[in-house]
Formats: sequence, structure tokens, C-alpha cells
Amino acid sequence: MCAECGCGQNNGNTRLQFTANGYSEDNAKIIEKSLLGLPGVMYVHIHAHDGETTIDYNPKKTKLSKILSVFEDNNVDAQI
Repeated sequence: MCAECGCGQNNGNTRLQFTANGYSEDNAKIIEKSLLGLPGVMYVHIHAHDGETTIDYNPKKTKLSKILSVFEDNNVDAQI
């Protein structure tokens, strides 16, 4: 659970933590901004250098397939 806002597994929210391949500094910023623009996505943190990615979202507001399409659209392989 996130210390800042309390998001995470509680209250119907889900936390995804995975490694993605294909990040650059530029596309990591684009992906982060795109994900945060989706309904129900409350937190995104990307380490472009090693691919470590964390996303907190509400699956009732945004489907996982929509999140994955953001990575696909930016040629990043998300290993969820």
C-alpha cells in the first residue's frame, strides 16, 4: 500500500510491479504521462535504466489490456 495516498491492494485497487524492456528516457516519460491520463491510474513509477515499473490502478475504471496497449504503442515489452 502506498504511504502517500493509501492506494494499493485495498479499496479495490491493484498494484502491478514488473520489468519492461525497451525503455528510453523519452518514452518512459511519455508512457508515464499516458498511463496517468487513464481513468483509475493513481500512481506510476518507471526506472528506465533497468525497466522496473510500478503502477497502482483501479481495474474497475481501466482494464489491464488498456494499460498494456500504452506499452505496446510505445514499443516497450511489458512482462506482466
